[in-house]
Parts: sequence; C-alpha cells; structure tokens
Amino acid sequence: MSEPIKNRYEFVLFFDVKDGNPNGDPDAGNLPRIDPETGNGLVTDVCLKRKVRNYVALKMSEQPPYEIYVKEKAVLNRQHERAYVALGVDMSSDKKEEKKRKGGDKVDEARKWMCGNFYDVRTFGAVMSTGVNCGQVRGPVQMTFARSIDQVVPLEHSITRMAVATEAEAEKQEGDNRTMGRKFTVPYGLYRCHGFVSAHLANQTGFGEGDLALLWEALANMFEHDRSAARGQMSARKVLVFKHDSSLGNAPAHKLFDMVKASAVNAQVRDFTDYEITVPKQSDMPEGVTIMELL
Repeated sequence: MSEPIKNRYEFVLFFDVKDGNPNGDPDAGNLPRIDPETGNGLVTDVCLKRKVRNYVALKMSEQPPYEIYVKEKAVLNRQHERAYVALGVDMSSDKKEEKKRKGGDKVDEARKWMCGNFYDVRTFGAVMSTGVNCGQVRGPVQMTFARSIDQVVPLEHSITRMAVATEAEAEKQEGDNRTMGRKFTVPYGLYRCHGFVSAHLANQTGFGEGDLALLWEALANMFEHDRSAARGQMSARKVLVFKHDSSLGNAPAHKLFDMVKASAVNAQVRDFTDYEITVPKQSDMPEGVTIMELL
C-alpha cells in the first residue's frame, strides 16, 4: 500500500456537456436531471463515482489492489466470500457461514482485506454486510451532486432507425421497416461538483498518496474514456484542489468553495468560452491552505 495521506483536501470539478444527456433519470423517461424549482441541471454523485471507477479499472487492468467492487453485473456477496477464502475460512461450513452472516471475529479482518483489494471500497466506502458479512466502510472521498451554473433546457428529438427488430414488425409495416425513437439532450451546460478527502478516514481504509494521485488523474481524464452517442460531448474543464497543512483542516470547506466563482460572460451560453471562472490566488488563501490547479 502507498504512504498514508496526512492532509485534508477539498476539490472543485468543473465539467461540461454539449448536445448530450449527462445523467438521465430512469424515473422520468431518461430525461436529463434538473432541479424543478430553478431549472439547473443535476448530475448525481453516483454517476461521477461510476466514471472514476471505470477509469481506474481501465488504467489498472482490474488487478489488486485496484480491483473494482461495484461494477457491471457484479454479485457483491461473491466478492465478500473471496475475503473469507483469503483468510482461510472454510466457506462450505454452514455453522461458519451463519457466524459470518451475524458478524463474528473475522469481520474486521474481512473488512481490511476488502479495503486492501478494492480501490473503490477504500476510496468511497461500501456497505458489505449483505449476506456474507464484511462489515461497513466509511469512505474518505465524498462528492456532491454536480449542478449546472445556469439553467438548462432539455430538448427532445425524434430519431429514426432504418430497420425493425422482428419479422412481425416488418410485416406490419409492409417492408417499410422503420423504427421511431426519442432522444434527449442538453444543448450546453457547465456543471460544478464539490468533493472532500478526509485524512482520518483514509488512514482507516488504507487510502494512500498513490490512491489520491490516481483520483486526481481520474477526475481530469474520466470523460475521455466514457464516450457514447447519448452523452454527446462531455469534458472535464477544471480541477481545483485545496490542500490543508493539517489533517483536521485549516479553513472551513464552504469558505474555500465560495472563493471560486463561475459566471456567464454572454447572454446565450453554448460553449465553455461563454463562461469565466475566477480562481483565487495563493496570496488570497487562508493560512495553512494551498490551492492547486490540476486542469
């Protein structure tokens, strides 16, 4: 494992979307998420963490200690079983299985194994007490929902596929063979997300300096490997990091976030150049806090 981190961090991530759907809501027909009161666009923290996971998996080839716990088609209890097998516990014993379900003397060891093996467990935390009990982990890295700087107007488009799926559809259309569909996009939106890194929780999970460097890299590059027709053009535009001299921190997070301003310079926004982002100088920072511009 890499050297433990000794500093508290906060970060601000700016990213944008052009003619795409950054995070559809399945309960609303996959429309882009918006705040119904203000019209601002939203992207969930879960969506952003998914992109970080995918980047880490791609770069590190899913090898320990950089495996990904929450991934597509994963069966989580099977991952829990791996921890007990690694600890030498006989998984075929009903008595021991029942003990693990209720929580026994191996739970703490199983939790430690999961943190050591899975990047996202020691980074974001996980509830691993379902079925085979590996306990719970409170992750040192947390992120907020991303919110667009200005209102977004979701657009609905009709699309046509020059084919059908079944013979029955072809017969019904007498060979015309067209399928109509709908697609939802945001013409343009600049989104802002805040994040936090706790040194104390990092020391509990084993999240070290190497993991932190990988997180910064993922935030800057995760959209480059997440292209799809639905998401349009998405880009990370700026990553600002506040590093505290101490593990407890040297200034309140909200005061640091308030120092970063983003505002439109044109009446109609359709590009990143239509915005101005004000980044505070180091001389303006509270004592004991260093600002780093990673992107």
